[in-house]
Amino acid sequence: MSNFNESKSNLTQTLFLLDQDAPMKAALFVTPCAIFFYVNGVMLFTLRKKTVFLETARYILFGHMLCVDTLNIFMSVVLYICAISRLLIMKNVCLVLLFATTALFQVSTLNLALMSLERYVAICIPLRHAEITNFKRTHIAFGVVWTMGLIQSLSELIIFYSIDTTNTAMNFFCSRNTLFRLQIYKKLDIGFTCIFFVLVSFVIIFTYVSISAVAKTASGDKMSAKKANKTVLLHLIQLGLGAASILVGVIQEAIYVYTDLATAVNVIYFCFLVFIIFPKCLSPLIYGLRDQAFSSLFKYYFTFGKGKVKPVIIEQNV
Repeated sequence: MSNFNESKSNLTQTLFLLDQDAPMKAALFVTPCAIFFYVNGVMLFTLRKKTVFLETARYILFGHMLCVDTLNIFMSVVLYICAISRLLIMKNVCLVLLFATTALFQVSTLNLALMSLERYVAICIPLRHAEITNFKRTHIAFGVVWTMGLIQSLSELIIFYSIDTTNTAMNFFCSRNTLFRLQIYKKLDIGFTCIFFVLVSFVIIFTYVSISAVAKTASGDKMSAKKANKTVLLHLIQLGLGAASILVGVIQEAIYVYTDLATAVNVIYFCFLVFIIFPKCLSPLIYGLRDQAFSSLFKYYFTFGKGKVKPVIIEQNV
């Protein structure tokens, strides 16, 4: 009985032992995320204030990106707080968090391709833009993107419950490296990430080149084409930063072997900020502040009604 109580006490200490610097680390990580949540929340609120924002494909795609990125960051915050708290999450709860995080990351990447294609249609096929990017087809595109984004997570879920015999217990905080220990998970992750990265890269580069060709012609709206090209180029940069987040998994695997827990958490914190949070913060820059019609209204709500809203006509090809 004594041994049982001692084991139970040790288990409790292991589950809830806090790092002495945990509050400071949590504050440093949560603060930029809180700013991110506030900015995105105001943007989503702004998108719901005008009918044109709810019916135009460009703004619908923007709203979808904001929702996906916000949920993705929220999942990252939860995982990081659990890590610095040295809290061992239940296996199934950890699986749900990782399932959602992986799916959201893939959907966020694929959504960049949709946004670039919308700019391509607006500039290169302007007469059919309204037909191709109508409300119904835009939401069908969302369905396709979510289906593709869930394939990896569903595959890992099937493997986890059918053939994985290493998932009996967790002796470290929740992460892909600690829960998914079979090599097949790494192969799936690398495979899907490479496929989506190549696919989205091809779409973005194709749209960039096509829009550039339109910008150089004598006919057409060169100014709108140049603005759209800059938008697509920013998508490419965002894709590159997002792809760099692959390094997070590699770094995690290395520090688990060669460093202690405190160092591991610190490195993961840095990786989250550089490779995950920073790329997501490019969203307001790409579609929020660069859009005159949206930015004027956004600034008004962002400053709690103290800003002035200028009557701006919405330009379809910004």
